[in-house]
Amino acid sequence: MHAGTTSIVWGVHLPSAVLVALEMPSRCVQGLAQLAMPRPQRNGADAKFRAFSDQTRLRILHLLQAGEICVNDLVEIIRVPQPTASRHLAYLRRAELVVTRKEGQWIYYGLAPARSPLQKKLLECLANCFDEVPEIQRDTARAAKLRKAGGCCPAK
Repeated sequence: MHAGTTSIVWGVHLPSAVLVALEMPSRCVQGLAQLAMPRPQRNGADAKFRAFSDQTRLRILHLLQAGEICVNDLVEIIRVPQPTASRHLAYLRRAELVVTRKEGQWIYYGLAPARSPLQKKLLECLANCFDEVPEIQRDTARAAKLRKAGGCCPAK
């Protein structure tokens, strides 16, 4: 079968690429089906709860309560690889929990202003409910030490 050709399967014209996919193992076909599914809206309540369901994202949000921070400082504080931090920050941006500001070569991340009562309550919970989590306590101590030393990114 050549690229761009179609065949009739069960009365439906299918491109050759689909026919090849039909011959793949079921796990591959499932992966292709997921790619074809529309992405859910990322800025609704479900996205906010999903953002809060991950420990790394909670740690990032908690740190951002003290003000803007660049990725390099964030990586040093929470001790994760830079791609991991960037992936979580992108997730938080899609959920509209984080905003960015670019200054020169630096991108600073900060908490987005609450746009709904739900977001306001989640941020209140973040401020009041997680101080007892040991990992967050260690992050807070490392952040204070880093800020005192000046950090990696120039202050605004």
